[in-house]
Formats: sequence, structure tokens, C-alpha cells
Amino acid sequence: MSIVFSIAAAMLMIAAVLTMATALRGPSTLDRLVALDVLIALCMCGLGVWTAFSLDSTVVPSIVALALLSFVGSVSIARFRVRDDQK
Repeated sequence: MSIVFSIAAAMLMIAAVLTMATALRGPSTLDRLVALDVLIALCMCGLGVWTAFSLDSTVVPSIVALALLSFVGSVSIARFRVRDDQK
């Protein structure tokens, strides 16, 4: 069963690297915002994989906290964003 967890962790790491490349390359702030939301979701998935692998449920509150921070951050950036074409 640890092979399944290793494959899941490797896939999450590959997705995180690709997401970071998108966040660094993104032409607009909204592209970067979406990439950072995906990166936080990947972190939450990684914590979920670790929780399933270690059978330790003490990590679950941190997953909930990450979800809350991601939501609040996304809403606040989308609300107070300055247009990219303005200088």
C-alpha cells in the first residue's frame, strides 16, 4: 500500500512544480492567483495523503485552516485587485 502513497506523493509533487511554473510565468495577476489557489489545494491534498498514510487524524485541522485561508485570500485579492493595464 505504501507504493500507492508514494505514487500519489510523486504526482502531487509534479503537479506542484508545474503549478509553480504557471504562477511564475502567468501574464496577469488573476492567472497567478489561480495558480496559487491550485498550489494550496495541492498542499491540502498532500496533507490528506499524509493523513491516510500515517493514520493520524491530527493534521485535519490544518487542512481546514488552509482551506479557510485560501478562500479568504482569494476573495480579498479578487475584491481589491488593481487592473493590470493601469500604471
